[in-house]
Amino acid sequence: MEELKKGALYVVGTPIGNLEDFSPRAQETLRKADFIAAEDTRVTKKLLNHFEIKKPLYSYFEHNKLEHGEQILERLRGGESCALVSDAGMPAISDPGETLVAACGAEGIPVYVVPGPTAVISALAVSGLPTGRFSFEGFLSVKKRSRQEHLALVEHETRTMVFYEAPHKLRKTLSDLEKLFGGERRIAVVRELTKIYEEVWRTTLKEAAAHYREQEPRGEYVLVIEGAKAPAPEPQEEYTLQEAAALAREQMEGGLPAAEAAKEAARLTGLKKGDIYRELNGFPQKKDDEI
Repeated sequence: MEELKKGALYVVGTPIGNLEDFSPRAQETLRKADFIAAEDTRVTKKLLNHFEIKKPLYSYFEHNKLEHGEQILERLRGGESCALVSDAGMPAISDPGETLVAACGAEGIPVYVVPGPTAVISALAVSGLPTGRFSFEGFLSVKKRSRQEHLALVEHETRTMVFYEAPHKLRKTLSDLEKLFGGERRIAVVRELTKIYEEVWRTTLKEAAAHYREQEPRGEYVLVIEGAKAPAPEPQEEYTLQEAAALAREQMEGGLPAAEAAKEAARLTGLKKGDIYRELNGFPQKKDDEI
């Protein structure tokens, strides 16, 4: 591995449970950095001791991030290199490191990433729910107003949603989500990722909420929740049936079968697929009283 850049911040992903997930590049970055900024120095010290890494640790967490962040910036301005780590996973993702990275960006201080495990992507990958588009929602606030505002924003979210939750707040969160989305909404309750008792439970919000009313939550949780059904498009009354059939013919010229072309034209116009298909093929239209 090359020497680290002087005066640069390195955002280093750490294991979320299994120490074997700590990459050789991440280990070497910690060894070569002038100092390490850690969310909890006690947690990071255990990681360093396991890999026999000896390096000065500097405390950087939510309640000292402004004061200590400025001190870290001063050292970076002086040409030192810093490795930023969180207790587990990628720094700056639902983590106070976000503030430090933004401050470096504002000052033109180089920031490099050493990728590592992250709970949000790992849970999404094993959830069994759609992964093409998703929304990471982090932790819900314990403050009533902030919590209600957050939930109001996701009430009609159509993308898969990912929440983090601590065990002592899980029951309240599942109850709130069941009320908001309904009991039949699918959820993957992902617990203790990469650890001995790792568990992925694919169920519904109703079943999950009921289960944890009876069972004591244990471990750290990631909740992956199915998005809302996309609303049906508003009918486009400016299209006539003849115009919709013309659109379908254009789709057929592009290689679509008649049925698929009619389906696409229906999506574009808001008219019924069956009506377009019949118009396309010269079949008589059904009357309103026909079954």
